[in-house]
Amino acid sequence: MDANVIEPDTTCDICSGPLKLDKYFIKTWNDKYQANISMTDVIVHSDNVGMSFIGQKLGADSLYDYLTKFGIGVKTGIDLQGEVAPKLRERGTWNIVDLATASFGQGVAVTGIEVVKAVSAIANGGYLVTPKVVDSIQGDGWEDNAKSETPVKIINQKAAQEVTQMMVEAAERGEAKWARIPGFKVAGKTGTAQIPVAGHYDATNTIQSFVGFAPADKPKFVMLVTLKSPQSSPWAAETAAPLWYAIAKDLFPYLGIAPSQ
Repeated sequence: MDANVIEPDTTCDICSGPLKLDKYFIKTWNDKYQANISMTDVIVHSDNVGMSFIGQKLGADSLYDYLTKFGIGVKTGIDLQGEVAPKLRERGTWNIVDLATASFGQGVAVTGIEVVKAVSAIANGGYLVTPKVVDSIQGDGWEDNAKSETPVKIINQKAAQEVTQMMVEAAERGEAKWARIPGFKVAGKTGTAQIPVAGHYDATNTIQSFVGFAPADKPKFVMLVTLKSPQSSPWAAETAAPLWYAIAKDLFPYLGIAPSQ
């Protein structure tokens, strides 16, 4: 949306079934398909074919550039020792399958703090902010505030607001809607990722996550919950999402967040 290749109500004209690319097929997580699905509903229903459609509209080089803008593939600069950042596949080397899978996150490795930093840029209107653990250092009779880098504008405010509303729809109408807390406006998204092992993907285990911020219109926090290989369910909507809301239920009064309705 920042690149003006889609709008929230743009419809997908390749989403009526699996998408064949070379010798592979891109499928949805539940093998259900909706012809002419809107981009908002692509997010709500975690539609991999719909995301591939967006990837094709954007192109491999632009997708790479936006991932880099959001800090994917580089260290966040957080004030902790030992930070790592898995690299992106080199720009200009992506084929049509790489483009499609990267559009919904497969083949792209991230750390938790990378995800939080990237989603924060959606929450705050389009600015990438370096995360900090230490606010100030205090001694006997003195205090030194930690230096903060100037936030970097990476997308326009309209695009950030549109994605925020799509994430609100995902929280309210997506697979994790049963876990939401009535009265609180949350922008959130589930993630269920296959785990690569020895050149292929684990057939049973997944990494499950839920990332969100609240209140969606004036965020006071961004939070990511990630679970590796939970056994109760293969889907984040049934594991990470309810845990996220359980923690948020305590955060709301702690941060003075009142119900909006």
